[in-house]
Amino acid sequence: VQLVESGGGLVQAGGSLRLTCAASGGSFGISAMGWYRQAPGKQRELVARITISGTANYADSVKGRFTISRDNAENMVYLQMNSLKPEDTAVYYCKVEKFIAATNFDFWGQGTQVTVSS
Repeated sequence: VQLVESGGGLVQAGGSLRLTCAASGGSFGISAMGWYRQAPGKQRELVARITISGTANYADSVKGRFTISRDNAENMVYLQMNSLKPEDTAVYYCKVEKFIAATNFDFWGQGTQVTVSS
């Protein structure tokens, strides 16, 4: 599975960005897709995750501001980010989870930089 993220950039606080992740290489076994982020000097953390059935969960820090969605037919996942804050600045990574033969597999994109200025 190859993942390509896009949509990152520089935005002022209070602004919005929409991240897109396109997955190629086969959708067989995909169980969930999600977005993670890593700020300098910090560990990578979950931002939002959505299962193939549409159940979504969010980090407390982004609830009410970010929305994750997916297009199963096109193997795309999106992250709409509103009311951005400087603390949202990070590299955002797309992750695809597959469950095949009772084994979990994780696939990661290369990341896209999001910078929020104050």
